[in-house]
Amino acid sequence: MAISLQKGQGVSLQKQQHDLSRITIGLGWDIAPKKTGFLGGLLGGGSQADYDLDVVAFLCDAQGQVRDLGRDASGQATLHNSDVIFFNNLKHRSGHIWLTGDNRTGAGDGDDEQIIVQLNDLPEQYASIRFVVQIYQGARQGQSFGQVSNAYIRAVEQGGRELARYDLSGSQYQSARSLWFAELVRETGGWQFRAIGQPSDSDNFVDWLKQWV
Repeated sequence: MAISLQKGQGVSLQKQQHDLSRITIGLGWDIAPKKTGFLGGLLGGGSQADYDLDVVAFLCDAQGQVRDLGRDASGQATLHNSDVIFFNNLKHRSGHIWLTGDNRTGAGDGDDEQIIVQLNDLPEQYASIRFVVQIYQGARQGQSFGQVSNAYIRAVEQGGRELARYDLSGSQYQSARSLWFAELVRETGGWQFRAIGQPSDSDNFVDWLKQWV
């Protein structure tokens, strides 16, 4: 049975008890219907732009820093082939962590986005993986987590067994446009999955990255 976490809680994932050769970090959400009044219905109101939520994974060292920003020949950070996994850098150069795709609407049942991690094979230099969810162009479109419902992040082992789950709830997320949702932290004999739940008004994951370089 999966462990349901509250903000700040964690659960240990030990190699002796779990298959960490392939862990799926799944995220899901629904968009709450826009409320409309009588006149809005008569005038055709109520339509809204799709909410494009993106999950981003930051591979950090023991100091909690992202070391490789994928710099070009001039030294400019490009994030290509970097330690940041997102919609423009889907797979890490190690081959042991990748984003399966980009769901732009949140429609459908089950996970809307997934990151696959081969924890047993991830190089030792990576001590943690931080997972941030942003609402792409949320500020421009007046979107926030206040209109997002049933948001969750979960860890699923090979074979489909859910190990841990963190369901997002609370008024502190109403105005947030990005969120440090959870993290995996390396520990003796395995990893720990932690529920973080730290919100931000920014809709750009680069603002999180600036804190970790």
